[in-house]
Amino acid sequence: MTELLKDLTPRQIVAELDQYIIGQHDAKRNVAIALRNRWRRMNSPADMQHEITPNNILMIGATGVGKTEIARRLAKIADAPFIKVEASKFTEVGYVGRDVESMVRDLVEQSVNMVRSAKKEAVQVRAQQLVEDAILDILIPSVKPVPNGQVGFENENKGDSDAELNERTRERFREKIRNGEMDDRKIDIDVQQSQTPNIGVMGGSVDDLSMMNIQEMIGNMMPKRGKKRKVTIAEARTILLEEEAAKLIDMDEVKEEAIRKAEDAGIIFIDEIDKVASARSGNGGGGPDVSREGVQRDLLPIVEGSAVNTKYGVIHTDHILFIAAGAFHVAKPSDLIPELQGRFPIRVELQSLSEDDFYHILKEPRNALTKQYVAMLEAEEVGLTFDDDALRELARIAFEVNGEVENIGARRLQTVLSHLMNDFMFDIPDVIGANAHVVVTKDLVNEKLNGLVKNRDLSQFIL
Repeated sequence: MTELLKDLTPRQIVAELDQYIIGQHDAKRNVAIALRNRWRRMNSPADMQHEITPNNILMIGATGVGKTEIARRLAKIADAPFIKVEASKFTEVGYVGRDVESMVRDLVEQSVNMVRSAKKEAVQVRAQQLVEDAILDILIPSVKPVPNGQVGFENENKGDSDAELNERTRERFREKIRNGEMDDRKIDIDVQQSQTPNIGVMGGSVDDLSMMNIQEMIGNMMPKRGKKRKVTIAEARTILLEEEAAKLIDMDEVKEEAIRKAEDAGIIFIDEIDKVASARSGNGGGGPDVSREGVQRDLLPIVEGSAVNTKYGVIHTDHILFIAAGAFHVAKPSDLIPELQGRFPIRVELQSLSEDDFYHILKEPRNALTKQYVAMLEAEEVGLTFDDDALRELARIAFEVNGEVENIGARRLQTVLSHLMNDFMFDIPDVIGANAHVVVTKDLVNEKLNGLVKNRDLSQFIL
């Protein structure tokens, strides 16, 4: 990861984010600095590395302006473990709900999956060879050569030639397997079955970590059982490849590396942080406000830096980057408890999206909705083109609907575009066949959508 971040300057990180997210330059700039600071910390003197803590970020902005997308894309750029949690799903310890430490355990789980996948990729070639050998052993069992001076069981003094003939046959079949010539042939294979049981505990509440440990312990105690399955060689290759790759990986090494990766590179995105903030009205608090403040106080040690037990080992949260976000329509950032406010020193206010932003969102990002529809229709061998005027009109309608009903930001484009394209998606391929080409014009957009806006019949757009 250090080498990856070395090549990513803050300007380059912003340029990468620009390929997917329109506008919000201030937010991109701050997350780019935070990401680059990780490389700076890991390359600073050893005695200072532990002292340099990340500048956690509080994003303030309405729904659909790009808060989550910025954090998620940042994690992809850095190849970092990333999870998104909603603060409103947590409850104070002792109440029914999720424990705040579960977000750290989820992050470690994500990190383990990332490291395991990378390790599997590294042993893929060796695993493929072992799978080929296993399939060949089923089709043509290998013959061991008979040592000189000894007598074979079936053919005296012919052990060497039998072994050579067998090896040549195996090599011919190996080529056929590699070329896919035998993919439809069925063979019997042994498949290991997982024996991890589902367990319920009576007599009191058990936290997530304890339940996972109980299940894993009992699963390890139970004997591994194999099951015979008759599958095609193509299916056997997929099943056995997973098993052989797992055997080649040292899980202890994976766990250690995953813990380090989560500690040094992990990003936790806490959404709806404003839902656990409560306006201080001077009435002394009470009711749900007590629980909300309790959630904040439970979050505080995690964000400050603490040791959390996971089934893979202890993880320290001191250098995990926390990005919190909320609309703050009712509560204000200052309504968070002061200690938590201090742990999010960087505050970024994201701008509401304009009609022009909607146009650029439809046209420019690499994953733009219009490009997604083009890709889906290409699968049906149907071409699709959006006129520039049509994109302008779609942006205008989406912006107008947001103003009339409820502002859900860029998500409104998805509902508008879906309503526009539904008839085409239904008619392909029965009515509109392969090699056809659909052109979306401004007139077509007005025909399908504008009447609804004029009549204020906006129920079609409400999520």
